[in-house]
Amino acid sequence: MRDFFIGALDKLITVIVVLMIIGVVGGALFTMFSPMGGFLQGLGLLIFGGLYVVLMGGMMYLFLGIYHNTKRTADALESRG
Repeated sequence: MRDFFIGALDKLITVIVVLMIIGVVGGALFTMFSPMGGFLQGLGLLIFGGLYVVLMGGMMYLFLGIYHNTKRTADALESRG
């Protein structure tokens, strides 16, 4: 059951990252062509929003990877003893 939840979390993180990418690109395009915005503001939103997505997505996958590494280490130690 635990493996199901970890697998579901992995898929959920992927969906969240894709939604964040869609939101950043959509917001940047809206800002670029909005009368109140501007092309440079939209470009800045695209750049900094992209950096935010990379950092947050990377941290989420890093935390999930730490779990997998800890599990493999525990399994290796159990099989040794």
